[in-house]
This record gives sequence, C-alpha cells and structure tokens, in this order.
Amino acid sequence: MDRLTKTLAVAAVGALGAMAPERASDAAFTGYTVVATLVSNSGQNLVRYEVFANFNGPTDTVLNVFNFQAQGGWGANLNAASGFWHKDNSDYSGGVLGQAYGTWAPQLTGSATTNRPFDSFLLIGGNPTSTNSSSADPSWGLAGAGAAGWGVAQIPVASLTNANTLGWFNSSPPNNQGRVGIAPNTATQVKLGQFILSQTDSAFRTYTLRTAYNNGTGGGVVFADGSFTLPAPGAIALLGLAGLAGRRRR
Repeated sequence: MDRLTKTLAVAAVGALGAMAPERASDAAFTGYTVVATLVSNSGQNLVRYEVFANFNGPTDTVLNVFNFQAQGGWGANLNAASGFWHKDNSDYSGGVLGQAYGTWAPQLTGSATTNRPFDSFLLIGGNPTSTNSSSADPSWGLAGAGAAGWGVAQIPVASLTNANTLGWFNSSPPNNQGRVGIAPNTATQVKLGQFILSQTDSAFRTYTLRTAYNNGTGGGVVFADGSFTLPAPGAIALLGLAGLAGRRRR
C-alpha cells in the first residue's frame, strides 16, 4: 500500500426521514454517512470519523443541527460524551495532541496538514478555517464551556438539565456555507463534524441528531431526524479487509 491510512465509508443507520411544516414529498434529507480513516500521530493510533448529512436536492442548504445526544440519552451513555482527541491551535491545547484540552470550534483547527487531520471539531459545511461561520448553540456554555461555548475537549453533558439541546448553526446563512455543491461540500453531502478517537475505543457511540435545512432559495425550513454510529475499530478492520478481498477477486 502506498498510503498508511485506510478509508472506508460506513452508511449511517436509523435515518427517520424529514418532519417539517412542508409536505413529506418536499423532504430531501436521506441520512448521515460516516467516513472512517485509520491514522496515527504523536505515538497514538487513532481513527478519524467524518460525519456528513446526505441530500438529494440540488440546492439543499443546512442551517443548523441540534438535539445532539447519545442514542437513549447521555445519562445512560456517558462514555459516549468523552474519549475525543484534539490537536487544535487554540489557547486550550496549543497544537498538542491530547484529550484534556481543546475546542470544537472549526475556526481554530490550525495547520491543514499537522493539526487538522488529528483534531475533533464541528461545523456546518465549508472549510474548518478562521473564516468558517459555524457557531455553537448557547447550550454548550451551560456546562462551563466558557465564553466560546465550544472550548471544552469533551461533550459537556454532566451539568446540563436538557442535554439534548446541544447543537451548532451557520451564523451567516446567506454565505451558503451549508449548501450542497458549494465547495468543499459535494453535490450530495455537507460535512457536520469530525471526531478523533483511539483505535482501542470501545464505547457505545450511536448518536441522534436533528438537521434543519431548506432549499437555499427561500423555501421553508425542513427538520430531519436521524442517527449515525462511530463504528468499533474491529468493524473497521473487518470491513477494510473485506474491501481488499473484493478488489482482488475482480
């Protein structure tokens, strides 16, 4: 192999379809997809999980996402709120890979080669750079996340009275940052987040998330519920081997 990482797309489970003030036939959300890549940095063997919202409309535009929580609730699955690695360029971690400090803000991911591939962050499409207009919902600050909201390494659920309100949004929707087809978004996908975990991580990691979007041309807002799973490393290895075997048989 000429690359040290293995990448595979894992179809998300549990997309429940769109529910909104518009007709069901107008809904164009088709679920979430997770792309998993095996990486290593600073002596740590990691998995990079990239989460995408999928659409089948040519101008579908994500406005915000919310009700982010572990399936069944954070209270029953507290392990799903921790274990994330960060290597952002913020004052919290200073570009050092670790789990104690970091931020989920996409504006502080740092270098595109030495920091960003190993950093956990959230966004509504676009590139994770200083000009990204994604912001944290105020609910992130209720657990002592600081003025920036996202300035915590792990998901702040312990002291939230209504933890399923966690979310993030595009603070400048006219820029169409969350629209399919607007680079770096693809014609069918908008990136919502990146999660870095240890390859040995075995916590329950199925999450539910509600996406709010419209047609990008003045249409009404549609709300879509779905879930995605950050699969266990063993499943990644097996799927990777199956993919290699499939290619050899051709």
